[in-house]
Amino acid sequence: MVTRSQCRTRGCFFESLPPEVLDMILHRLSLLEISVFSMASKEINSYVLCHISTMAWRNRMATQSLYHSSCPHGQHSIIGHYKALGLLFKRCTLLLPTKDRLKFTYCKLKQTLTAGWDEQECNRVFTFLCNFTQLPRKIKIVVTGEPGASRDLEVQLRLFCRHVLLDPSRSHKGCRFWLTQILKSWPMVCQARLLFILYGPLLPDDSLGWQEVLNNGLSNAMLWDLAKALLLLHSNLEDKYWTPDTMLAILEELTVLPQVWHMENLARLLSLCGNTLCHNVLANKALNGRLSEMSRLIVYLILVCEKDGYCMNWAVKMVQQVSKVFCTTADKWSFIQSLENMFSEVTMETYEVAMAGNPRDNLESSQSLLSILNCSAHFHTEILHVFLKEE
Repeated sequence: MVTRSQCRTRGCFFESLPPEVLDMILHRLSLLEISVFSMASKEINSYVLCHISTMAWRNRMATQSLYHSSCPHGQHSIIGHYKALGLLFKRCTLLLPTKDRLKFTYCKLKQTLTAGWDEQECNRVFTFLCNFTQLPRKIKIVVTGEPGASRDLEVQLRLFCRHVLLDPSRSHKGCRFWLTQILKSWPMVCQARLLFILYGPLLPDDSLGWQEVLNNGLSNAMLWDLAKALLLLHSNLEDKYWTPDTMLAILEELTVLPQVWHMENLARLLSLCGNTLCHNVLANKALNGRLSEMSRLIVYLILVCEKDGYCMNWAVKMVQQVSKVFCTTADKWSFIQSLENMFSEVTMETYEVAMAGNPRDNLESSQSLLSILNCSAHFHTEILHVFLKEE
């Protein structure tokens, strides 16, 4: 004979079933029935949540939505279908914090809604989301105001776009599609601002690092998301929208927001973006007669190699590639002179800062001076090694 307390400790009947059998049961239940079943116990709720997170289940839901659209009363059937889907997500996430519930519900609904759809159909989903969430109005507020003036809205926009549209995408193509949808209707300066809001450095207090990119050398981790976003847009060479010239223009706009970035941050971002984008930026400055600006950027790329432990051979090869932009011997000699003079100039600037600093800043200033001296020595050693090998 079993007592009530024993029944409670043993759990319900369904919890004792093998997962395969439970999957078969869930497969035969309607959305409304699954949502009711998910409230049977904490264990059942957890299992149902895992079940509806699978790709197979989302594909089946997408197939069902297509079936409803072909019914005589298709519009009402589709509305009923997604109403039941929303109720299921709501009930399945009852035990989660509100933030996690919203993230799960929006992501799964969007993934289910667009599974197997072509770009035209996904465009309609994006239009619906824009209208439903007033996304364009919120974007306009943050891209036309002063950076950081609408701090909470910037973070809200970042979380919505990242968690609902961008991060859940399972492929680079999907993520690039949604990012293009977000950016393409805005002028280039607004696109740059949006990229910073979506992928720029996020501080511990959940605000964007608008001022930090101007004053301090940031870590790789704080710039990595932004570099990945730029690489994502630049990854498809056949994309007529994100051409090399477009990417250069966006980078120019991005790295003067809200003012000109600290040169070390620009160099670190370009090093994370890889050879092609980095070379394009340097070559563009060379072709447009911005020799001093290009030389300063190269010096800071070499400094980043030293600080971050990259192989100095990478910087040497980059300088060799950029030197090929100059056609005449005189132009190449001017490039070499400009680069060497810039090494001296940056070294003197760092020395003066170290000498003028407060006692508290002495250690950091001394480390900066040591880094610039070391990077110069290692770079010139490596370039001489390459020269001697070619001899």
